[in-house]
Formats: sequence, structure tokens, C-alpha cells
Amino acid sequence: MNPELAHPVIDTHVILRDGDKLLFSQRGGPYGKGLWHMPSGKLDRDETLTAGAARELLEETGVEVDPDHLRLVHVVHHRQNDAMERIGFFFVATEWSGEPVNREPAKCLGLEWFSVHELPDDIIEYPKEGLLGYLQDHRGLTEHGWA
Repeated sequence: MNPELAHPVIDTHVILRDGDKLLFSQRGGPYGKGLWHMPSGKLDRDETLTAGAARELLEETGVEVDPDHLRLVHVVHHRQNDAMERIGFFFVATEWSGEPVNREPAKCLGLEWFSVHELPDDIIEYPKEGLLGYLQDHRGLTEHGWA
């Protein structure tokens, strides 16, 4: 007898860093409305993780990054609820071009730079775990929402 296989949603998150500042977007959709997170999105079928992360960053902010300039810094296995789990891959853009602009105003209330020393208090919990894993140099993996 085979156990049921997991079917997690695969997310990519891009940490865009300019010195000690990080780019955040403020959610405009129903999930987490008004809360902050990094540019992110779901991986498309037949797409590599880095290509998906670069695509999402461009779609949301207009910032271009070569997938080869994305460095994996943390992974979060997140249990959203009894029926949904997600695996989030968090990348830092090591080189990028363009000025961030809100290219998805129906989904995003705005973009803002925050200091790594003064992060917003209201970051969506799941992406916050990945960001803190990167900033605090945790062991590379956070399992969130399972307890």
C-alpha cells in the first residue's frame, strides 16, 4: 500500500537587496491584504526555479535578473492548512537591472524599500520565515505550520 503523495504548491521568492535595504511589496489581493512580502509567485509547469523567480520579479516589479544571478538562500516547507502545503524557495538577486515599479496594481498596493534593521512588523508569516532564515543564516530549511 502506497501512502498518499504530497502535492505542494511550489513558490519562488526573490530578495532584492540594495545595500542594507530590501524591496517589499504590499499585498492587494484577498490573501494577506495590506501585509508585506517579497516579490514572489508560483512556479509554472516546465519552468526551472530560477527562471520562475526571474519571471515573477520582472512581472511584478519590472526589475530584470538573469536566472544565473539568483542564489538560493533558504527553503520553507509551509503547511497553509489541512488541504494545502507549499514549498517556497528564497533567492537573493546578486545582480539585477532596472528601477522597481508596481506592475501589478490590482494585486499590489505598493513597493517600498525597508532597512534590514527596521523590517515592517506586518510581513506575511510564511515569507517572513524564509527572510529570517536568510538574514539569520539558519540551517537552510524552515518547516512552518506543522506543529
